[in-house]
Amino acid sequence: MCGIVGYLGNREAYPIIIEGLKRLEYRGYDSAGIALLDGKTLNVSKTKGKVADLEQQVLHNTDPVGHMGIGHTRWATHGIPNDINSHPHLSNSGNLVIIHNGIIENYESLKLELVSRGYSFTSETDTEVLINLIEDVKQKENLKLGKAVQIALNQVVGAYAIAVFDRTQPDEIVIARLGSPLAVGIGQNEYFIASDASPFLEYTKNAIYLEDEEMAIIRLHKDIKVRKIKDDSLVDPYIQRLQMSLEHIEKGGFDHFMLKEIHEQPRAIKDTYRGRLNKEQGLIKMSSIEDHLEKLLNANRVIIVACGTSWHAGLVAEYIFEDIARIPVEVEYASEFRYRNPIITEKDVVIAISQSGETADTLAAIKLAKSKGAFVYGVCNVVGSSIARETHTGAYTHAGPEIGVASTKAFTTQITVLTLMALRLAKAKGSISDSHFRQLLIELDLIPQKVELALKSDAHIKMIANTYKDSRNCLYLGRGYNFPVALEGALKLKEISYIHAEGYPAAEMKHGPIALIDENMPVVVIATKKGHYEKVVSNIQEIKSRKGKIIAVVTQGDTQVRALADHIIEVPESSEVLSPLITTVPLQLLSYHIAVLLGKNVDQPRNLAKSVTVE
Repeated sequence: MCGIVGYLGNREAYPIIIEGLKRLEYRGYDSAGIALLDGKTLNVSKTKGKVADLEQQVLHNTDPVGHMGIGHTRWATHGIPNDINSHPHLSNSGNLVIIHNGIIENYESLKLELVSRGYSFTSETDTEVLINLIEDVKQKENLKLGKAVQIALNQVVGAYAIAVFDRTQPDEIVIARLGSPLAVGIGQNEYFIASDASPFLEYTKNAIYLEDEEMAIIRLHKDIKVRKIKDDSLVDPYIQRLQMSLEHIEKGGFDHFMLKEIHEQPRAIKDTYRGRLNKEQGLIKMSSIEDHLEKLLNANRVIIVACGTSWHAGLVAEYIFEDIARIPVEVEYASEFRYRNPIITEKDVVIAISQSGETADTLAAIKLAKSKGAFVYGVCNVVGSSIARETHTGAYTHAGPEIGVASTKAFTTQITVLTLMALRLAKAKGSISDSHFRQLLIELDLIPQKVELALKSDAHIKMIANTYKDSRNCLYLGRGYNFPVALEGALKLKEISYIHAEGYPAAEMKHGPIALIDENMPVVVIATKKGHYEKVVSNIQEIKSRKGKIIAVVTQGDTQVRALADHIIEVPESSEVLSPLITTVPLQLLSYHIAVLLGKNVDQPRNLAKSVTVE
């Protein structure tokens, strides 16, 4: 949930850390802080607010010098967002400094024990408890910092990615992770630490991703040492070459990352099926499917676990898998999955979906499924992420970096991967005819062009947004494959504009929600030609008769819904199976424009963070 940056080397640390925090601000932006060490002089600055507020404070109050430092941008879990609760935190002696992403679940009992030993606390955070626990172990047993961190973490219950240093040791940083991501960039006699690789892309392409329950001791002029937290045994670190480039994480002329990412969807969808779909030969080839084809075909059922937008992608997949591949599917909130004692067997396949690959609830669901013998398949965007490593196999979406907190291209690329999976399994099972299979391959190959066409409605959608920006409630309705799209559209509006919105199956409207409809209630209806069209038209007539305001997403050339709706947004025609890849685009744009017109921060909506690494 929080962003961590650190530097140790011969450069000035401040510009590297402050720029890195700006790139990680999507992970949390309640408060920010930085600690710089210049020899023995420690300068700590921290403040409630965004990284820009921290930058102003540093430039006005201190001389930001030092070749070692750590920085933090926070999404609050323990303690309200304020200056005192901001990271970094210092130990009681003032010698040890820490930044932390995660939650220490047993911090209260640890705090009581430390108070009994004379320690005092100024913040409400679990992190201040952790740094004093490390100091207590270090002083009591006269240990080096690395060993003290290792022993202290064995007393901790929870999740963490931490970076710690001792002001009396200006050439060493100790880092560790459990459940929260942490990467180390390796340069020429310099090291970079970050929650993901974006803060150090222009300096090095060589990186180590710590695994769960690993720590590293980073010293200047020495090789990095990676150890197991549990038993202190040495680990041979794997250095990987990063493929991401700096331009991928810049706005590229767009006003917001979210708008850029909406417009990147044609390319992202194509990149996701590139090399996997061959329409000329009528083939889908994914090594993760081919290598485990029998396991997947012989599954009694597929269980999809995910959260938020990824859960909505899973609902779309449920329709596709059951309709085309004739495989029974259950879609579960990962956050509830392990708490209801689910029935899982060796004959089940669990598909875990996560943009970041670090979602704590989804990771917990994966571990439960594996403990029961299920085969676990991961779908995520971030190479080397925890879910990519924890699952038996899986597929990357190739969406590219998604910086906007509200997911857009993650949703469409997840659906693309899941569609490829369903089609390949359907072909292997013989549950789809050759002609239908080839037709869908051809149509899928055309989806990027159709999304491009849907994006051309941007100016028209902005005009509609201006009409409804002051609404306080909104309903989204869809049927069949487009019911999950209605849910996703409502979520987008809630996330970035703070307007209350709900998605429903269109037929469910008359079972309760219709009571809400009056002349002030905008209702967004997905009413494309393919799939339950006449039934949706009937639902629109029900809304119209109660004076509701209708915004309809329709197939190009539609006349019937046009006559009923207050506003229409046209999209290119497609098969019902693939329609969610297109119909979701105007709903993303509608939410975006409403939020911008209301003056909201669309890339960093309040109370949210991009990667939810705590439960």
